[in-house]
Amino acid sequence: MGSLDSIILGIAIYALPVIFAITLHEAAHGYVAKQHGDLTAYMAGRITLNPLKHIDPMGTIIVPLTLFIIGKLTMGTGFLFGWAKPVPVNFNQLRHPKRDMLWVAAAGPGANLFMACCWALIIKLGLIFPENIYAKPMILMGMAGIEINLILMVLNLLPLPPLDGGRMAVSLLPHQLAYQFSKIEPYGFMILLLLLMTGVLGAIILPFITLMKQLIAWVFGLYV
Repeated sequence: MGSLDSIILGIAIYALPVIFAITLHEAAHGYVAKQHGDLTAYMAGRITLNPLKHIDPMGTIIVPLTLFIIGKLTMGTGFLFGWAKPVPVNFNQLRHPKRDMLWVAAAGPGANLFMACCWALIIKLGLIFPENIYAKPMILMGMAGIEINLILMVLNLLPLPPLDGGRMAVSLLPHQLAYQFSKIEPYGFMILLLLLMTGVLGAIILPFITLMKQLIAWVFGLYV
């Protein structure tokens, strides 16, 4: 019964941060694409804070929920992993396709970093007013918000197409190298799943996530 209670409490704490994390991440891609001349996401109604427009049933709900429950049952090992419906971007419609691709791709991780800082401020408020009945839920939800946003940020910055980091690499590489590198994209998701199942993905990104947590704790003076 204790494990069940822990799972239910964990879902309640993580639900809102996860919804915000995926919604703003995807909307940010579409918004920046629109600013640089591509109206594809705008016309598809994807520049919105409505999470229903961005949720992928498998990637946003089933996979993260399964990993979360497994993590709780195995004493919290592993980390959350998931995805939303990709925002449609026609890079050929951008005013400067190769250059502007960098900013469109960076917008998602940038939104996650911004949200991690916002959740840090919520923790700070909880620490300032510890006697408030909302203080503990604010702190727990803030910690979840920082964690999920940093996971999404670091994961998406991996230089593997079609992740944001892969798009950024294509934008920055010389044309010939960028063209060759972009050929990885059809296999990118399979490579990512293989890295996840073998534990290599966690070994790569967890040190960066830990470092970013420590940096945010230092910047905002968090001692939880």
